[in-house]
Order: sequence, then structure tokens, then C-alpha cells
Amino acid sequence: MPQEGKFFELFNTHAEQIVLGSEALLDLLTVLDESDEKAAQQCELIDVIENRADGITHETMRQLHKSFITPLDREEIHQLITSLDDILDLIQDVAHTVTLYNVKTMTAEAVSLSKICVSCCERVRAAVALLPSMDNGASILKICHEIDQLESAADREMRGAMSRLFRDEPDVRELIKFKAIYELLETVTDRCEDVANIIEGIVLENS
Repeated sequence: MPQEGKFFELFNTHAEQIVLGSEALLDLLTVLDESDEKAAQQCELIDVIENRADGITHETMRQLHKSFITPLDREEIHQLITSLDDILDLIQDVAHTVTLYNVKTMTAEAVSLSKICVSCCERVRAAVALLPSMDNGASILKICHEIDQLESAADREMRGAMSRLFRDEPDVRELIKFKAIYELLETVTDRCEDVANIIEGIVLENS
């Protein structure tokens, strides 16, 4: 008989990878001053986490195609898992940009943005964990609102960081490097907000 795929379990596992990835990115940005070896280890860890998440995404798609019964609308499942994957892809992009640009020391602003990313990712995980029951609707919507607020905080942090960068950084190469890093970090929070919007839609449709 057709069986319902383990979609919520897959969502939870993927969301856990997002948090691990965001924590590894924060660690990367904070160990740059210490040693190249430690930084390389964090980059490798982020790649491992991202590959693991890709596997979870592929398994979700496989189950979506073979399942006769799904707990949510098929399009909602597809949107949610691909949007979750987008967050980790961007986290990996930040790590690769730091490596590609050979950044050896990190600004306080970038570390601050990375901490906001971790907070956003933790709330994505919390919202996803509550999805199996629409009785949790009010709590889920509260978490989604918190993600929106964190994304706004990241916007403000990035604007301040950009202002200081263009005002105080005399080296054009350094300016280009950190402008790219700031923008990528802020975009991580944008992708978290995208997930929050999808989850809000699921709750409003199914509650």
C-alpha cells in the first residue's frame, strides 16, 4: 500500500544541518586570526554539512515522487526543502568567498552578521520542528515574526558595516572583499525569511 513519506523527519534533519552550518561559519570567521589550519578545517566542515544536506534534499524529492499520500501540498514540500537548501548553499558561498579572497582577518561587523545568521537558523529549526501539528500554529507564527525581525536587524547591521567600510577602508581590494562578504551574510538572513514566509503560508492554509 502507498505510504506517507517521512517528510517532517527530513525537514527536521535538514534544519539541523542549517544550524550546524551557521555555527561552523561563525567559528570560521572567529578563528581566521588564529591559524590557517583551523580556518581550513571549518571550511571543510561546512562542505561536509552542505553535502549532507544535499543528500537530505534529494531524498525528500525522491519520496515526494514516490509517495501517494503527503502531509502537505506537494508544492509546499518542494518549496520548503529547496528554500532550506538555499540557506546552506549561501552559508557555503560565504566560506568559499573567504577562502577565495584569502581573507586572513575578519571584521567585527562580519562576525556580528554571522551571529545574526546563527540566530535566524536556530529559529528556522524551531519553526520546522513544530510543523507536524497545526495546533502549534500560533507558536510557529511567533517564531516566523522573530525571523523577520532578525532579518531587519541584519539589514541595519549591513548598512552600518558598509558605511564604515566605504568611509574607513583605504585599500580598494579589501573593500571589495568585505563588501561581498557582508552582502552574502545578509542574504543568508533573507533566505531564512523566505523559509519563514513559506512556513507562514503552510500554517495559514492548514490551520
